[in-house]
Amino acid sequence: MSDLKDLELIFQSRVPIIVIQTYEELRVMNMLKKLVLKINKPLFSWTVTEGFSRVDLDLGEQIEMKEPLEVLSYIKSSHMDAVYVLLDFHPYIEEPVNARLLKEIAQQQLERGHHIVLVSHAIDIPGEFRHLVAYFELQLPDRDKLLEIVRHEAQVWSSRNKQKKVTTDNKTLDALMRNLGGLSVDDARRLARKVIVDDGAITVSDVTDVMAAKYELLNRDGLLSFEYDTEKFSDIGGMRKLKSWLQMRASVFKSKSNDHGLQNPKGILLLGVQGCGKSLVSKAVAGIFSVPLLRLDFGVLFNKFFGESEKNLRQALKTAELMAPCVLWVDEIEKGLSSGDNDGGTSRRVLGTMLTWMAENDQPVFMVATANDIESLPPELIRKGRFDEIFFVDLPNQETRAEIFKIHLQKRNMGVSEFDIDALVQASDGFSGAEIEQAIVAALYVVHAQKESLQTRHILDEIAQTRPLSILMSEKINYLRQWAGDRTVSVE
Repeated sequence: MSDLKDLELIFQSRVPIIVIQTYEELRVMNMLKKLVLKINKPLFSWTVTEGFSRVDLDLGEQIEMKEPLEVLSYIKSSHMDAVYVLLDFHPYIEEPVNARLLKEIAQQQLERGHHIVLVSHAIDIPGEFRHLVAYFELQLPDRDKLLEIVRHEAQVWSSRNKQKKVTTDNKTLDALMRNLGGLSVDDARRLARKVIVDDGAITVSDVTDVMAAKYELLNRDGLLSFEYDTEKFSDIGGMRKLKSWLQMRASVFKSKSNDHGLQNPKGILLLGVQGCGKSLVSKAVAGIFSVPLLRLDFGVLFNKFFGESEKNLRQALKTAELMAPCVLWVDEIEKGLSSGDNDGGTSRRVLGTMLTWMAENDQPVFMVATANDIESLPPELIRKGRFDEIFFVDLPNQETRAEIFKIHLQKRNMGVSEFDIDALVQASDGFSGAEIEQAIVAALYVVHAQKESLQTRHILDEIAQTRPLSILMSEKINYLRQWAGDRTVSVE
């Protein structure tokens, strides 16, 4: 069903106040102009800069009414069966007199037949007349519409450049269509125009730029961060079972059709010791799935707007859906969904919002959640079915520590054969991957100051001076291992 038809049905139901939250103001006004012709009603609009005027007919100069109180009083006193559009009225709704007038106007609707349409990028309706409001959401353009937009922009460019044709190939064009998905008509048109105007070609690099620009447009509130740097699994030591598990699901997740008859993988929870590679795995999953990586930070979520944590989370999750296919990385999830009651119930409401989304989401968004403190995780989150699997990331064994040493030495252009890897592995028993890396980094600082080349003894010295978490927090780590023993799957 079209936007116009959907909106017409709302008008026919005689809802007195219609709220349209959008950045596409011109698109809404054009649609309303078409609608009033069908329902045979006059159309008026108001802005704080232009005042009040009729827009479906050109009546010349009209009475100025720029004050919100003035225009609401006029609408209330008018007996004209009309549509009144108030643009960017959201700053004035909370004022008690304006809220009361809107309520009284709405209550007169059955008698007078008029409608008020509130159009803005964000509108918070007061509780006293929320029951008199219907929300209307503009449909996002489908693939056919996006293709029409791109072709139109290509034709415009061609006509301005001596009929030269815009060059691309079917694979790149298809990727561009996917990356434009989830954007409004106006935003999709702007990005398509930018891609074409640069050089008259749609290239692979353009597709990547569109994805980054799309993220910026969708994430206007800054609730998610776009991780540009993903990892390769070859840069992560060990974790063979986890790597195999993910590789088996990568082709299903990246598939455009469901011919395989398998359900899209939903996500994993990585529980384990700090510094053992959970964050690296999150980045590597996006790499193996070849999709963008979005990071949800609960600190930003809770602090962005006090008292709106659930709304913030819903917006962040909606953004992830529009960026799909993607990986959603929720780092230290226990910090945002802890089961404590010392925050007025906010964490419980946020947990409810998250669980509802996890159960109902049907978009290809693969969640990778990490946690260090199992005691803080609510039991509702870790029961079977929430995640596809719960993996335990333990301290690396000898074989994995050897891999980690080789990876970090090679990253720093060191010849692995020049080091006694066996001696390093034996000395680093109980070390996490992060602690092994830090020992190498610290040793490099030492040799730089001494103007020497890095040798095994330098790294061994740093290892000897380090007290790893396995010693400092041995009781907590042992408890974590015992808990995870028969409840989780080992990554090794």
